[in-house]
Amino acid sequence: MRALLVQPRSPLTYWSYHFALPYAGKAAALPPLGLATLAALLPSRWEVRIVDLHLAPLDDADLAWADAVLVSGMLVHADGIRTVLRRARALGKRTVVGGPAATTSPGLFPEADHVFRGEAEGRLDALVAALEAPSASAPRLLSPAPGAPRPDLRTSPTPRFELLQLDRYASLAVQLSRGCPFQCEFCDIIEVFGRAPRLKSAEQILAELTALYRLGGRGSLFFVDDNFIGNRRAVKALLPLLAAWQEEHGHPFDLYTEASLDLAGEPELLAAMVRAGFSAVFVGIESPSEEALAEAGKRQNLRQDPAEAVRVLTRAGLEVMAGFIVGFDADREDIFDEQLAFIAASAIPRAMAGVLMALPGTALWRRLEREGRLRRAATGDQFGRPNFEPALDERALVAGYRRLLAALYTDEAFYARCERHLAEAAFPGAGALTPGWPAILARAALGIGVAARRRARFWRLVALGARRGRQAFGRAVTLAILGEHMIRYTEEVALPRLDAVLAAIDARREASAAPLAAASPADRASGCRAASSDARRELPC
Repeated sequence: MRALLVQPRSPLTYWSYHFALPYAGKAAALPPLGLATLAALLPSRWEVRIVDLHLAPLDDADLAWADAVLVSGMLVHADGIRTVLRRARALGKRTVVGGPAATTSPGLFPEADHVFRGEAEGRLDALVAALEAPSASAPRLLSPAPGAPRPDLRTSPTPRFELLQLDRYASLAVQLSRGCPFQCEFCDIIEVFGRAPRLKSAEQILAELTALYRLGGRGSLFFVDDNFIGNRRAVKALLPLLAAWQEEHGHPFDLYTEASLDLAGEPELLAAMVRAGFSAVFVGIESPSEEALAEAGKRQNLRQDPAEAVRVLTRAGLEVMAGFIVGFDADREDIFDEQLAFIAASAIPRAMAGVLMALPGTALWRRLEREGRLRRAATGDQFGRPNFEPALDERALVAGYRRLLAALYTDEAFYARCERHLAEAAFPGAGALTPGWPAILARAALGIGVAARRRARFWRLVALGARRGRQAFGRAVTLAILGEHMIRYTEEVALPRLDAVLAAIDARREASAAPLAAASPADRASGCRAASSDARRELPC
């Protein structure tokens, strides 16, 4: 059996770093770790190839080689997944879709012979048998058995990193755990992976790092856990071993991850992460509104002052990346100014703001479905209309979000946050050198320091970093490169798309208002009564 594992290309997003990758000389931000893990779980008798469409288009020769084509991705990849599946089926290949999108929205993929829901460890026998059978006789939908325990990650093999073109990626990736102990209403992680974090052993993680190291892997490495500190006892046991491994191998990896904000309240754990080589962490701050946090079930963020938590993390040696959300039911029209004031006063260069989205299977989805407020399935696209009827006037929500993004990613605002970060941050430890650093520096100096309109801010930031030492200098250049993507993506993609949404809302309201304006007073009153009970709220009564 010859299996072709395909990673569809991601759309342009804040996280794609499309405008920054040329400075790093890379083709994509991260490798498809899920497919490399799947490849290690498939039978050793199979021939397996991984094709990442971020690196090159899917070639007909690859499809012709394969007996079966397996595609994975998230909701934002849904169109790309279907395109690959259609091409494979047209050539008579067996097709399988799996991953987060297939798990939460299996009905999206009629082109697949088999839809594999859930995690793969310990569950591939039925799929393997179906693909090796002469005809597609197995059930189309392969779901976990009701009540079955979630997979034990201690059985998960080292991913087949050798099938990836590691030198084409800006960052490498490993995974320690799945699951999160918290109950955020909008989050699908706890629905897909559960609230009891499951972890690989320390030996597994060190083996994966060693495998990457032997393949030439160096530089940035992402622990893709949704909450790295979900099981704090296990992580505290791992970190000294990780630090020792880094020391033994000359600190080859610059680590970053995602964690809950209450990491700031764990000084020993925080210090151990920095000693192990972590230099950045993504946290979900979501909102400065305590009412919104309580509504969303994100009570862990109510136990501390988020601004102080960011300062603690920064001064310990971590760059804080943070997520923010607008559109909670508790939000009022002043939430955009509150968000902007909080972020502007912080040392958070990469502040990711989005409109609340109801993801399939989440507690938020179920609540809005009960309330009759769902409009359509989620697509992962934050620049369309909300996929539910918001409590805040829709136009005010989209316009406020546009104003927030525009203010966050002006040259001045972004570089001011970078300067604040460099001024406040600690830079302990040896630090890993990014492969190809001289060439990256040269490209940045020419492309930003000479050609970009923000060249004066670039040199000011670089000078500030240089005064603080080698690590701070590297951080300054890296942030400027990342800023090229953040600023250009905001100006060239995000804001024009939001302008189009606002124009569509205005056109829809004008169209709805026209027949009402022409109606008799009695008809207008009747129309307004109907509109007030209509979940769409599209008539301007």
